[in-house]
Amino acid sequence: MDNNERKILKRDLKEKRELVNIEIDRFLPRKDEFPKQIHKAMRHTLFAGGKRLRAYLMINAYRLFDENISQTFIVAGAIEMLHTYTLIHDDLPAIDNDDIRRGRKSCHVVYGDDIALLAGDALLVSAFEAISLAELDERLKIQLIAELSKESGSTGLIGGQVVDIMSEGKKVSKKTLEYIHKNKTARLINLPIRFACYLAKASNEDQKRLEEFGSKLGLAFQIVDDILDVEGDESTLGKTIGKDSNVEKATFPAIYGLEKSRDMATKLIEEAKTLLQPYGDKGKMLSLLSEYVLTRKV
Repeated sequence: MDNNERKILKRDLKEKRELVNIEIDRFLPRKDEFPKQIHKAMRHTLFAGGKRLRAYLMINAYRLFDENISQTFIVAGAIEMLHTYTLIHDDLPAIDNDDIRRGRKSCHVVYGDDIALLAGDALLVSAFEAISLAELDERLKIQLIAELSKESGSTGLIGGQVVDIMSEGKKVSKKTLEYIHKNKTARLINLPIRFACYLAKASNEDQKRLEEFGSKLGLAFQIVDDILDVEGDESTLGKTIGKDSNVEKATFPAIYGLEKSRDMATKLIEEAKTLLQPYGDKGKMLSLLSEYVLTRKV
């Protein structure tokens, strides 16, 4: 990605982030609404400046088929609320015990463990409420809610989290590592892409192709995340560096080494970009985003 493409992506990320943020802000209770403490805590991490990567994936996957992107905003916002719930809970002392998130103090550091736990819970249920109130076909809403539930439940995201916790300090197999990262990270990156296909009424062929794209992108994202925990910059990433190795988490560098992990991530991104070729110029922003995932620089 050259400097001009980087600027294009940065500008588009900012524009779409603001659109989704406006939708989320309208939906959630105001921070001064009683009880104030919980509403402030919910917004603390949610509006801390994340790039809204999952929302951006949904919007741009939808744009492959339809330019009327406004109907994606509330569903994309719901996924971001659910994602932020996982971050708040991840940071709690009982799980990862991290004091920094998105460049600011973690929710529990500011509001206490009890309020942070409840703020995460509130964002989780708000995600389902937001979809239930969206102006979409009722059958489609039921489908979105059902799939969001399954993907984030004990056989999906939470399952990945559990195995991640149970694997700390242990020598794990490659199969276990892939299970953790597929469920903990890749599912919630693939989900908005699939939801975009549903909303845009994409063909089965397109949906299958884009789900493969999302799976490769999601795994590459986690591999790069693992690498950055070893050699990233805390001020740039907005979170604590080196915690994975300190608690002996199951990571790609720990099992494959840094060099092979880089090669794996690069190969996955190249394969992901190849899957976008049938969409020509319409797939440009997703292609640039894929390159961003590899470098995390815009």
